[in-house]
Amino acid sequence: MTERITPDLLLRAYACGLFPMARTRDDPQLHWIDPDQRGILPLETFHVPRSLQKTLRRGEFTMTVDQAFPAVMEGCAAPAPGRDETWINPQITALFTALHRSGHAHSVEAWRDGQLVGGLYGLALGGAFFGESMFSRCTDASKVALCALVERLRDGGFVLLDTQFITAHLARFGAVEIPRAQYHARLRAALSVPARWHGQTVP
Repeated sequence: MTERITPDLLLRAYACGLFPMARTRDDPQLHWIDPDQRGILPLETFHVPRSLQKTLRRGEFTMTVDQAFPAVMEGCAAPAPGRDETWINPQITALFTALHRSGHAHSVEAWRDGQLVGGLYGLALGGAFFGESMFSRCTDASKVALCALVERLRDGGFVLLDTQFITAHLARFGAVEIPRAQYHARLRAALSVPARWHGQTVP
């Protein structure tokens, strides 16, 4: 696609089932992805592993929403054990920061002792939420953020949580892969569903 990528173009791409990735953080080009098999996390069958249930009951983390979006993106883009590279380049960061300002992109943050230790971010359109990335600086921080996200999506009337791909981490929570055509059908239906994020109607 040769058209300059703007926040509005990005929204239209997501509504069509596409999402962008860079090959590395230093790659200036964005590549549109529409995988044959799409990862989703069904909200109605979301499963919290027993060990994580104990962590949640202990209340080890303070959770917030949309309080540290740039820092969450930075955490997601930073190198981590087993992941030296990232697909989040400066262009993606700039686009999603703009979408956050317009009320489309959101973050969930996990704090401990006043320090940001984990979180995730994504994009909301209608009744669909497109999970982009998550990070963790201590055990279970990103998992707790995912649980907080799912609770918020359920409360807000969302019907589709797109994870793009499947990882062993997400599979533990019930994530599955579905064929592209089935995903597109679910997406079309979800886009027509009115939903609310943090008490606000999704733009």
